[in-house]
Amino acid sequence: MRTLLRRYHDAGDPVSCEPVAQGLLNRGYRLRTTRGAYFLKHHLDGDHEAITRQHRATQRLQALGVPVAPPVESAGGDTVAVIGGRCYALHPWIEGRHRDGAQLTTAASWRLGGLLGLVHTCLDQVMEPDPDPLQYLGYLSPDPADTFALIDELLALARGRARADVFDRLAEHRLVERRGLLERHAHRRPPPGAEPATGWVHGDFHPLNLLYRGAEPAAIVDWDRLGVQPRAEEAVRAAAIFFVRPTGELELPKVRAYARAYRAAAGTCASELVAAVHRVWWERLNDFWILRWRYQLNDRRADPLFAAVSALAVWWTREYDAVCEAFAG
Repeated sequence: MRTLLRRYHDAGDPVSCEPVAQGLLNRGYRLRTTRGAYFLKHHLDGDHEAITRQHRATQRLQALGVPVAPPVESAGGDTVAVIGGRCYALHPWIEGRHRDGAQLTTAASWRLGGLLGLVHTCLDQVMEPDPDPLQYLGYLSPDPADTFALIDELLALARGRARADVFDRLAEHRLVERRGLLERHAHRRPPPGAEPATGWVHGDFHPLNLLYRGAEPAAIVDWDRLGVQPRAEEAVRAAAIFFVRPTGELELPKVRAYARAYRAAAGTCASELVAAVHRVWWERLNDFWILRWRYQLNDRRADPLFAAVSALAVWWTREYDAVCEAFAG
């Protein structure tokens, strides 16, 4: 730790270092020194070039008024510290709290949509166009034939557990239910070329990556998935995370306010957002990432999310027209 801090002007000496976040792409710590508090981020992937690109983006976004927490520069002007072959970054500690959609008023939901729209328009200004033409191959919608095979595999794993619990029984129910939905709606798979406009996006915009101070956003954090994607789809995915109730329904009045503000800030038309709604709905019908973590990777960290996420896919299918209207209204 002392080796790290010596790279920075006036960072002080270490007093304590406590873990505050653990993810697939990084580890986070609250680092206290004799000069103050910092967020220390250990980037597990160690992609120096990608990390530096993220840092430059947040520095430029801050200059445009986007609430972010750019890294502290070292005495040599670097933002990535490589120690023992590992990549670290030091950020200012931001006091704040996470707020999900249930804790946001309709007015705050409107501000949230405007904030994401601001992020997308400002990223257009600060990022170079992505020259990789192969990126578009990742936008093809899931093939239900592949999903049916995955459902069969996950069903076998859930049913084969020696001591099945409540989660396993719910998983079995949802897998069988989802197979029926896909059989009925397979003809609605979005065709190639139906993708909304692409652009640079945050890539992981959800409540745990947004800090509030009072009623106002203080900082958007965790830019590890910064990349080029259909922008309107990020707006839809974020709404489906922020505004889902524990029982799986979306709070459509808040979604409507959020979507109106996003469209105004991002210059996105209603039809583009509705196209994104359709593609994200189809994505959700075919997505079983939580069950894959549990049964294929023996990783249960996402288990608490399954009840709401799996119920949302069913509810969204039933209320498809109402969801489209909320995003377009």
